[in-house]
Amino acid sequence: MSILPRRGRTSRPASLVAGTDVTHPLIMSDERIPSHIPSVFFTVRIDGAWRPKADEPLSHNDPATVARHHLRMNVGRVLSQRSVLHLAAAQDAANTALMQWLRPTAGLEVTGSAQLTTPARDRDLAEEHARRQQAADLEHEDEMRRLAHLQRVLADPHLFRVWWLAHYPDRSSELSKVAEELADLPLPREPENDDMRDEISRFTDRLITALHTPQQRELFLRALTQTLHILGHHDLKTTAAHWQTQSDPGSTPR
Repeated sequence: MSILPRRGRTSRPASLVAGTDVTHPLIMSDERIPSHIPSVFFTVRIDGAWRPKADEPLSHNDPATVARHHLRMNVGRVLSQRSVLHLAAAQDAANTALMQWLRPTAGLEVTGSAQLTTPARDRDLAEEHARRQQAADLEHEDEMRRLAHLQRVLADPHLFRVWWLAHYPDRSSELSKVAEELADLPLPREPENDDMRDEISRFTDRLITALHTPQQRELFLRALTQTLHILGHHDLKTTAAHWQTQSDPGSTPR
């Protein structure tokens, strides 16, 4: 008979056998998890739990390690999009991600909840970052407004001529060449939420240009005036009626 120990399958503790429906608590304190600013951290306490999934064997020999890793990763994913200056919202988002039974790997279910705090140093760093970001945003907006104004001037041949002569009075001979280079420069785009307004404005300009005869303009203005009256925009109707009078002095506003 061999004196060597007999090899066989290592049995799991009863509490780890699938189907036993035993829940195991996990507590992780003072976890330092980055916010949306990588150098600014939340301090997090995670109260979690794991359990074997019924009728499914565990795929890992140390399910508690997998559970802790999964909870850290879930909290980290949420908090990396959050600011320590909005602690309550960050905590709600973290708990929304954790407070349900999740299955990170075969045979394992994990859940948890988070309590967040922010050390004074991290809060101060976040406030300083916010101030700098706000200043940078304001500077960017000012620069974009200046560039949009310049583009608007350069895209308009008449404005551009005046602008060039005002800025470079001794270089008037170059005006034609520069204007030719800028011939295809479009007008600056309005903000996205004003796209419809911009389209309507351009359409109206094209429509007025297309109405060559007084009779066409009279017909258009009459329809416009009636539409504004139906919509209840009486001040706009009055203005349109005034245009109608100018278009055809013999007509009477309705």
